[in-house]
Amino acid sequence: MAIGQEILLVSPVAVLGCLGGLIRTGDFWMSILFSFIKIIGGFLAGIAAGTLLAGLARAFRWVGDLLEPFAQTIKAIPVASFIILVLIWIPSRNLSIVITFLMVFPVIYTNIRAGLESMDDQLLEMAQVFGLPTMTRIRYIYVSQVLPYFRSGCSLALGLCWKAGVAAEVIGIPDRSIGEKLYNAKIYLNTPELFAWTLVIIVISVVFEKVFLSVIDRLVGKLERMG
Repeated sequence: MAIGQEILLVSPVAVLGCLGGLIRTGDFWMSILFSFIKIIGGFLAGIAAGTLLAGLARAFRWVGDLLEPFAQTIKAIPVASFIILVLIWIPSRNLSIVITFLMVFPVIYTNIRAGLESMDDQLLEMAQVFGLPTMTRIRYIYVSQVLPYFRSGCSLALGLCWKAGVAAEVIGIPDRSIGEKLYNAKIYLNTPELFAWTLVIIVISVVFEKVFLSVIDRLVGKLERMG
């Protein structure tokens, strides 16, 4: 109200009105579906790779020695540099998958490896002495010890993946993506739509994080009840 120029700072009423108009269009939902599939695909791939390689790094020290510089380099390089470099090699439609993967992998890998390194060696020796089956060890020792690190890593990675994924789309501008809508809103000075899409990104990110972490907690609770 003090600025009086909605092209600079739009009012919440105008944002909600614009969002209400967007929701009624099929293009709005297609853009959300496109970006959601790409970003969550990269997120899940990062989790899988980070978990697998962290386990290998725990089992084989040389694997950890090889991966450590790689993980540290990924964390140090700015996201914009990654986006521009990767855009040279792959189509823009798949850019957000790769960028999301690169942001998620080092977080999950570092957290899970830290959890594995903090495990009680005497507990593992006891399991070996008593000849506990591999699945029993995983359920009662590894899962309980590593889960807090895994959950923390997922919570952090979920925020990063949406920021990096949408940033990749804004630069790559793939058709029918949230990033394309943000870019067009900026080009045409459509401030209400820019804020509306930003609100959509925040809501999707928060809701998916709550649902994903809730699923993890339920699975762990189920495992504990089975035990």
